Amino acid sequence: MAIFGVQLVVTMVMASVLQKVSAHFSLARWLLSYRLMRYLHPSDEELLSVAGLQRNPGKSKGKKGKDSRRDDSGDSEFMVPKNIELQLDVAAVQPEDMIQLHYYSEYQWLLDFAICALFVYIITEVYYFLIPVKDEVNLSILWCILVIGFAIKILLSLTAEYFRGEEAVGERSLCLTAGFLFFFIAMIVLIADEDFLEFGLEPAYTSFNVSAHSFLKDQGLNSSGPASKLMFKLTLALWCGLIGSFFTFPGLRFARMHKDALRYCSERPFLKTLLHISFILPVFVVLMWVKPVARHYFTERTWPGIPGT
Repeated sequence: MAIFGVQLVVTMVMASVLQKVSAHFSLARWLLSYRLMRYLHPSDEELLSVAGLQRNPGKSKGKKGKDSRRDDSGDSEFMVPKNIELQLDVAAVQPEDMIQLHYYSEYQWLLDFAICALFVYIITEVYYFLIPVKDEVNLSILWCILVIGFAIKILLSLTAEYFRGEEAVGERSLCLTAGFLFFFIAMIVLIADEDFLEFGLEPAYTSFNVSAHSFLKDQGLNSSGPASKLMFKLTLALWCGLIGSFFTFPGLRFARMHKDALRYCSERPFLKTLLHISFILPVFVVLMWVKPVARHYFTERTWPGIPGT
């Protein structure tokens, strides 16, 4: 307890909450089923009544055994017109109805774990702000790394579905094409000048290389570093291409959901504005890496009419 202090207590409490409370109440389960409705399948009697058809009860009279069962199965099949007026019953979707969905358990675990990780991160940052500590391991970073790891694992599982079997040839080709495209874009970005894109890779690589060289030298090993700068950037580009291929179909599904959401709220301009802002907000996050934009307009530019700038 003395090694980590408050952080270990917060981690143990959140682990207990994740284990005990999530079995009875899950925000992921509630979020997926909230205000979600489904249509109930009509019974055969309702279809026959609306279509104006009747069963033939005396068709299999006097027959026994296999012949009777064959006639009963044949009598249960009937044709109905496509233009009948059928009123379907509506029922609210319950959490129990979604257990059979594919990757439902992974979705629930990821979202619940991410929420717990967010609470751990907030509490840890508040604790560091009130009581600055230098020699403590930040366990909230470990929680964040685990969230990223779980998310990548699920994305890998989803992408691997397109590489099983012979039916998903088009999806497989699209994933490979997107992976090579993102790899090419990552190579272009990584060779760009640090004066334009503020990634901080050059000082980070230099610091890591110096630390690794000192560590290897203390161990009696003669080495200039773990990897050259070219191999370092090539590894990052390969990783970016892999992540881009993972996000190919989730990105397409997100665009489809955005289009459907705009169609459903066509008469609510405020909600449409919020949806558009939510859709393009990642672009503004990416622009924060562009040094002329982030540095010039947020730290160096003198805005007219604002005193003290």
